[in-house]
Amino acid sequence: MRTLAEVVDYLGVTGETGIVDGTEIRVRRSAAGRKDRDKFISGKNKQNAVKAMVLTDGDGRVLFCSPTQPGSCADITHARQLGLVKLLADAPAVEILADAGYQGLGAQTGGRVVTPPHRKFKKNAFDWYEEMYERQRKAHSSRHIRVEHGIAHLKNWRALARHLGRREHMSDTLQAIAGLLSHQQTTDLISTQQR
Repeated sequence: MRTLAEVVDYLGVTGETGIVDGTEIRVRRSAAGRKDRDKFISGKNKQNAVKAMVLTDGDGRVLFCSPTQPGSCADITHARQLGLVKLLADAPAVEILADAGYQGLGAQTGGRVVTPPHRKFKKNAFDWYEEMYERQRKAHSSRHIRVEHGIAHLKNWRALARHLGRREHMSDTLQAIAGLLSHQQTTDLISTQQR
């Protein structure tokens, strides 16, 4: 789907759960002396990268892939810039699973974005609390892993393993590959349903 609004409408109509996560793609380092040289350095991996937000369905099929942002952009900031909070506030009941990088969106969207539980007791926790926390975290992780499978299918394309071209063209490349992958996954789904 081309826009995030189309994906939210689709999830609202079908009642499926969406899964969102950010991914980084390594790019070439900016030339020396450029004023924006540092904004492409990822805080997580300490490498030059661009970041994109990927939204899949519960089976890991890619529904949406955002335009890229510099690697220093946080996942939650990228989601806010794309208008995810406003779309979920105005949309029908939709559930979107996210990782800990999106904590805080749940409160802004009325609980429509579900993140892993916070750890209330970091020291001297009760045994029953540790067991409950681990069980909840594992249940969330086992559902959220599907988006990682969708991202892995995207990164199987050589152009996204490491981009050596111009960063300005990265969004177009990523959108094209996401469209091809989505078409391939839809074709595979239709062919298995016809058997």
